[in-house]
Amino acid sequence: MPNFEPKKLALLRILSILKSNSNYNHPLTHEQIIKYLNKDYGIILERKAVSHNISLLKEAGIKIKSDKRGSYFDDQLLNDSELHLIIDSILASTHISQAQSKSLINRVASISNKYFKKHIKNIYSLEHRNKTLNEQLFKNIEVIDEAIEKNKQIQYTYNKFALDKKLHKSAVHKVSPYQLLLHNQKYYLMARDERWKNLAYHRVDKITDMEIINEPLVDIRTIPGYKNGIDYKELATQMPYFNSTFRPEIIEFYCDESIVDQIVDWFGEDVCFSEENNKIKATIKSNPISTTYWLLQYIQYVEVIGPKSIKNNICKILKDGYERNK
Repeated sequence: MPNFEPKKLALLRILSILKSNSNYNHPLTHEQIIKYLNKDYGIILERKAVSHNISLLKEAGIKIKSDKRGSYFDDQLLNDSELHLIIDSILASTHISQAQSKSLINRVASISNKYFKKHIKNIYSLEHRNKTLNEQLFKNIEVIDEAIEKNKQIQYTYNKFALDKKLHKSAVHKVSPYQLLLHNQKYYLMARDERWKNLAYHRVDKITDMEIINEPLVDIRTIPGYKNGIDYKELATQMPYFNSTFRPEIIEFYCDESIVDQIVDWFGEDVCFSEENNKIKATIKSNPISTTYWLLQYIQYVEVIGPKSIKNNICKILKDGYERNK
């Protein structure tokens, strides 16, 4: 039994007991509350005193409901379905490390009661998920937000995986940060690289040793193509894979009807479909390098019309791949 607490704390303890141990399907009787008070807090209370405290909590505006079965807390910040959705998102987020996922899930679960926690007892089965190994993600996000707020540049080490499957230093970058983007379950930093003078998209979970430096951020509106700032709709539809090497251009290809759904998913409602030579023709405006990789995924369903450079590049990639694997 714990050390005895003064009875004046009973009001708060009863609220805590109801929050942690009750819901509509699991109301608590006065006798059960008395047992929790004694076992968890060393407070001995009579049934009448429990009833009085519950009435006080209700008068204070706490959403506690009572019926013939007992009393239960009815003011959960998020319902169980919403909590499940958040936990599923954490589990699916490859940019969050395994340790951070466990910690976040524990804190999310603490919003609910013990009955919800029982349903997520297998949340630690994350070993086979493609989780990042970099524990600096959340710190990086905080530094980026602060730098953008203060209009300052940042400097960091960018890392890449080697044969040992560990991150190793690749290069040190000094950039003007503009936006954090969540794309394909990865966080990317959209920034102007001060060395190459172009926009770069760097994976935040591959960044270490980030710090704010005392140099002013370069206004994105001074970068060609961004005089009006960031067009997020255009950015999303033109970047199936983030690549900053080339600006978007008009790309045309014939496609089977079976992949129309995927085309709209990737490139949005601005895709133009038309009929030409008894075929479905798709016209998009997108980054040529990124779109080349996208087209290769669906190569058995598409026929590239132009630009010719993309068509030639796809043929070369397929030919080189065939030579390597024949």
